[in-house]
Amino acid sequence: MSWNWEVIGETGLQFFGKMSASISHEIKNVMAIINENAGLLEDLTVMAEKGMPIDPQRWKAPASRIMKQIQRGDDIIKGMNRFAHSVDEPLRQMDLSDTLALMGALSDRFAAMRGVTLVLESASSPVPVLTNAFILQNLIWLCLDFAMGCAGASKTVFLKAEKREGGAKIRFSKLQDLAKAETGSFPGERERALLQALKADLVIYKEMKELHLTFPVQAEG
Repeated sequence: MSWNWEVIGETGLQFFGKMSASISHEIKNVMAIINENAGLLEDLTVMAEKGMPIDPQRWKAPASRIMKQIQRGDDIIKGMNRFAHSVDEPLRQMDLSDTLALMGALSDRFAAMRGVTLVLESASSPVPVLTNAFILQNLIWLCLDFAMGCAGASKTVFLKAEKREGGAKIRFSKLQDLAKAETGSFPGERERALLQALKADLVIYKEMKELHLTFPVQAEG
């Protein structure tokens, strides 16, 4: 069975655009905070030049905030770089847990906008898969987007990658409203196309309040 390249391509472009726009928004926020605190330092400098006594703590606070935002900006750019390079190769050996952590970080802003907290449960050891990095990330995002809509009153989604016999699995758990969710349209055409491309399966366990994404050890990308 051939892949649905039209759907995969369209979904991929939408995904890349959505994530790129979110990343640029985060960088803009970082720059705005740095600019605000640089302005405070400049004001303090003008006051000092006029001979006014300045408490050292008044210098320290904005300088500390600038350093914190520089670190935040560096982390955002590192994530952006990893995301951009996910299209470099059709197949790549990856740690599923590491990829899940990256997608959690890239999705934090979307989660915050919905008042949802993402909790990444660490794996006891690497969870290796041979797969297409970009298609995998796209599929994780679509599942995560759906899962956030099922978070319920707890407003929390737990994520974990783990090994399974013959492959690997991602669990989206503690989805309190999963039983109430309209799952007739999920997975839809986009999700099915990506699942087929990765030879993956998606199972909804309403009683367990979990989504399970399962992958073979070697998924064709």
